Amino acid sequence: MVPNPASQSTSNKKPKGSIPRSFIEDLLARSDIVQLINQRVPLKKAGASYKACCPFHDEKTPSFNVSSQKQFYHCFGCGASGDALKFLMDYDGLSFVEAVESLAALNGMEVPREQLSPQAQQQAQQKRDLFDVMFSVTKFYRQQLRDHPAAEKAKQYLKQRGVTSEIAKQFVIGFAPPGWDSLVSGLKADNALKQQLIETGMLIEKSEGKTYDRFRHRIMFPIRDGRGRVVAFGGRVLSDEDQPKYLNSPETALFHKTHTLYGLYELRQSRQAFKHILVVEGYMDVVSLAQFGVHNAVATLGTAITESHLNMLFQQVGEVVFCFDGDEAGKKAAWKAMELSLPKIEGTQSVRFLFLDPGEDPDSTIRKEGLEGFQARVDQALSLSAFLFKGLIGQLPLPISTVEGQQQLIALAKPYITNATGAMPDLLTKVLSDYVELPVWRLGQIMGIRVSSTKRSESAQTEPIVTQKVTSLVLKLIKLLLMRPQWASVLADAQQQLIDSEKAEYRFLAQFIQVLANNNYITEAAEAWLSEPNKKHLWQQLDGIMFQSDDAFLQNEFSACVLQVGKELKKEQDIKKIKSEVLS
Repeated sequence: MVPNPASQSTSNKKPKGSIPRSFIEDLLARSDIVQLINQRVPLKKAGASYKACCPFHDEKTPSFNVSSQKQFYHCFGCGASGDALKFLMDYDGLSFVEAVESLAALNGMEVPREQLSPQAQQQAQQKRDLFDVMFSVTKFYRQQLRDHPAAEKAKQYLKQRGVTSEIAKQFVIGFAPPGWDSLVSGLKADNALKQQLIETGMLIEKSEGKTYDRFRHRIMFPIRDGRGRVVAFGGRVLSDEDQPKYLNSPETALFHKTHTLYGLYELRQSRQAFKHILVVEGYMDVVSLAQFGVHNAVATLGTAITESHLNMLFQQVGEVVFCFDGDEAGKKAAWKAMELSLPKIEGTQSVRFLFLDPGEDPDSTIRKEGLEGFQARVDQALSLSAFLFKGLIGQLPLPISTVEGQQQLIALAKPYITNATGAMPDLLTKVLSDYVELPVWRLGQIMGIRVSSTKRSESAQTEPIVTQKVTSLVLKLIKLLLMRPQWASVLADAQQQLIDSEKAEYRFLAQFIQVLANNNYITEAAEAWLSEPNKKHLWQQLDGIMFQSDDAFLQNEFSACVLQVGKELKKEQDIKKIKSEVLS
């Protein structure tokens, strides 16, 4: 029996049209996110919202907040956030459509469908038929592993690698028999099924319409999408003399290797809260690690990590650990992964790099060192910044201790620092300043980038308490930004002027805006920051400021406040300019 419910036969079901946007909005309006999440994760009342330990990462102190008023959840630990549908997708492992159907069922609502064109219906049905074919192929390979006389060697290999029947069942591992037409004869394929097997990459077509099996005498690893449907296969030879050692399905209508990660479906099905995901290079590594209790590993499929892969990973966890061989090829692959990751990480996200001994892989390493030893290696993996600067210093033709070496390091580091986002440019510049022994502000000038760590901004960043009275103008702005946090982006160009201001209240406003920016403009993040002991006195003042909820009114108030702040900042700049001219 293939444990793949998402792949059950669907050819007798008529393809459905798209779901109207108006229905989705109505569904969310009728749903109670607190009740929905509480059925899966016990929540506790905490002021105006509810709290729990985050189900998407491992933590001891609750940082997962659910707002009944906003019908929204947000974790201040890993950054997971969204509405009721997003929660169902991430927690239950559902597609968007499945999440809509599930939430509608909970609310006793029927999901309406817009009519598909005949052509769209035909295309959708053809794709569903291909999924059915792959389901049948998966069952066939499972049966062959159990019953085929030639499968004894495959069973012996799996046994030697420590793969239990339970793990083999979890990953639906099978066996492709020797011979050129096992699939056609085993599935009793007619011409229509033969064509579908060609379209899914399971058969290769020769001249004159003849076909043969792509996978022969191999251990078979089904590759599944996020819904558990088999979209492709990976096959491993039983003798190291045979080549290629690993063979993957080609790109098809179902399978795109740049958008697929082996083991991600199984990881989500484990329903465990992982702190990180380990990215390895082969499916046997994923299976072997699972055998030792490491269920948070995935593998790319014969391709370098892609932006799509990274997005999929960060939807699950806040940290990704790339695991590579310690040889030159592994280091080159790691560098490419670093270059891709650097402009993508933000907020609480992070990337680390684990390098194994040359000639070793995760499978061999965990067998030699055991789970505890392997986990110790993961815990000591290099941070992205450490790997970046270690790699850049390794490229220097002259020692870093020399003036020339330091100048070269600045030149090498510049494109990486400018390519980073969020607070990373400032933080990487600070690391660089330690290597080249130049102040951060000077490095910013040399590299032609704006960094916030001037003398004035450094004092503003560490300013622990708002000692001066915050005027009604700044309080009104903060109140408006709590109501419409996305408007903070309007002040982005003035951020440096606010930081450099002589007025403590403007420097405080700059910190408030930075908190919003660092947390994807989530109101709860700013509220939590304002709730810190040294700022609590502001809450009474903010509570006393009342606005109409009308958007046009709020927009006018906000524009007036921004205009006034701009005038005062310009006045400060003019005074500084006069002083500078006098002193010169």
